[in-house]
Amino acid sequence: MAEKGDCLASVYGYDLGGRFVDFQPLGFGVNGLVLSAVDSRARRKVAVKKITLSDARSRKHALREIKIIQRLDHDNIVKVYEVLGPQGTDLQGELFKFSVAYIVQEYMETDLARLLERGTLAEEHAKLFMYQLLRGLKYIHSANVLHRDLKPANIFISTEDLVLKIGDFGLARIVDQHYSHKASQGLSLTLWLISPPPSITATLRKGADRPGAAAVGWRGEGAGGRAA
Repeated sequence: MAEKGDCLASVYGYDLGGRFVDFQPLGFGVNGLVLSAVDSRARRKVAVKKITLSDARSRKHALREIKIIQRLDHDNIVKVYEVLGPQGTDLQGELFKFSVAYIVQEYMETDLARLLERGTLAEEHAKLFMYQLLRGLKYIHSANVLHRDLKPANIFISTEDLVLKIGDFGLARIVDQHYSHKASQGLSLTLWLISPPPSITATLRKGADRPGAAAVGWRGEGAGGRAA
């Protein structure tokens, strides 16, 4: 199995030395390909996102994503362990010297999109997931970050303990640290369990992720036939 995984890594151009083995395809993020692997040093399964740094624009996007994910640490955010260069070298902030970067992060078994494809979510599961989603969003916004790509495929689930985590910050942005979001926080988060009017969607700034959360919650509710 490990040899097959190593061949797969070669096919996709993964060059991380011998530390990571048994690569398997997971999917594509906004800025790159994602494979699962086993970190032989840490003795754990991880997800490894490969970002190709082909020009100034891709480097700018990669730097922004890395800067954002390194400032986030929360139970409902996919944990990033480290960011590496070719052969598993330490980037040490010198991204411009390399043609590729690898984001090594927590492995999650599935995502909300796949769960919804399987059928109805139980009401108690929908409530639990929506609570964790909003909890994660509250933390992200408190860090002056907007995710900007909130959708079921970017909401990851641990099927063992039903923990939900937000991931893929490829389109995320850091907003003005002096911007006050207290006014938008005044609206109860539970209001976003239903789809907000388009007029509100157009006027929100700090709450820009909440229509996404509402759409996710509404989709789960639609699958179950009851409000999440």
